[in-house]
Amino acid sequence: LASALRGPRVPPFAVARRCLHASGRSAAKSESNENPPRAFDLALLEFLVCLLSKKPLRYEASTNELINEELGIAYPIIDGIPNMIPQAARMTHQNKKQEEMEQ
Repeated sequence: LASALRGPRVPPFAVARRCLHASGRSAAKSESNENPPRAFDLALLEFLVCLLSKKPLRYEASTNELINEELGIAYPIIDGIPNMIPQAARMTHQNKKQEEMEQ
């Protein structure tokens, strides 16, 4: 990942795609049904940025995710805690459409 980020010719969405495919996992869901999930504190958006692009994130309440519009990835929020690990993120539909246009 570090070598991919240093390369000047690698587009950021390609790095995100590599990170997601390398893990072979999708976003994890909370398995605890005992307590209701905690709400995400919107004040955190002032401090949180995407680890891959260093850009601000947008909170999407309907999916309970932090969205990076530029890279087309979504980080899950589990029990009020954002999972900012790139391997835990999922590709959004917007990025899938961009990939289809490139082919």
